[in-house]
Amino acid sequence: MTSKPISIREVTLHRLVMRLKNPFTTSFGTFQDKEFFVIEMEDEAGESGFGESVAFSSPWYSEETVETNKHMMEQFLIPLLVESPIDHPDEVSKRFEKIRRNNMAKSALEGAVWDLYAKRNQNPLYKELGGTRQQIDVGISIGIEPTAKKLVQVVEGFVNEGYKRMKIKIKPGADYEMLKEVRKHFPDIFLMADANSAYTLKDLDLLKKLDELDLMMIEQPLSHDDIIDHATLQSALSTPICLDESIHSFEDARKAVELGSCKIINIKIGRVGGLTESKKIHDYCAQKGIAVWCGGMLEAGIGRAHNVALTTLPQFTLPGDTAASTRYWVKDIIEPEVMVENGVIHVPNKPGIGYEVNRQALESYRVDKTVFSNKNILA
Repeated sequence: MTSKPISIREVTLHRLVMRLKNPFTTSFGTFQDKEFFVIEMEDEAGESGFGESVAFSSPWYSEETVETNKHMMEQFLIPLLVESPIDHPDEVSKRFEKIRRNNMAKSALEGAVWDLYAKRNQNPLYKELGGTRQQIDVGISIGIEPTAKKLVQVVEGFVNEGYKRMKIKIKPGADYEMLKEVRKHFPDIFLMADANSAYTLKDLDLLKKLDELDLMMIEQPLSHDDIIDHATLQSALSTPICLDESIHSFEDARKAVELGSCKIINIKIGRVGGLTESKKIHDYCAQKGIAVWCGGMLEAGIGRAHNVALTTLPQFTLPGDTAASTRYWVKDIIEPEVMVENGVIHVPNKPGIGYEVNRQALESYRVDKTVFSNKNILA
């Protein structure tokens, strides 16, 4: 515990736009520019903690967007956050309970509190979360490619780089045959498919064909808000179903597990509302024997660092999506950048998230900046 509660003096929203090295295609479409907020939170002693928002510019993944995050943080969440000192980051989610959903906005602010709390304790964030691993296995997420030949080439490159698991985005018309070709060329790799809700139970025969390919899992094949039909589908498949978009809270996870809707859960910090809720889901899944892993939202370095810290918890038994910074960015906003060596990230032991913010890089990507002082907010 810190010797005294955290009194937040100032919150800065840095609005950034970063261009991905390559366009990224899912069943929802293709994009190349990632717009997001870096949250900088300063205490009364001048120490800063950092968080990162993960909502996209349009509501294709969830109802949240960059613009709605800005509105919620400015008008509702930051005032709640600074109204009184914070003894522990777990208190943040309690303060935010009166605001429904808007989990990505909540998570961005809560992440900065966790980083600040760990720095004040002179402790790495992963240890404050209860993590134990000094290194984590990581996989890669691969967007939909135009041809099976191109997909195989992309997979081969990442296999040669040592990534422990290949996640292939699929959609109707770019699914079984594409995956079959990858499996043909790489019979022994850990391979999974991510559908991003592109199918319905009418596609049952096609989805059952995927059982032939020895996949680790099929991620979110059915509707983004469904757990009932996934239970029906899971009972018909031998391949484990992993739920992603359907899980927004501990309660969602509990209900999905009790219904038999999945055998694996992808925990995304932003989707579930922060690190505190992520820990609750992790602990429950450990009790129930449900494997978990940490998914990615095309984060820059600060969000990526939070993912690394979370993944050190013991029930994260499957490789996550936290690839190297160079997978996505010409220049990341942290130093050193997140590096992957033979499919492994070595967890930093410096206080907080373990990486330093590269101010020059942050300013080069910044398109707007808003500063909230405690005095002005509470005036």
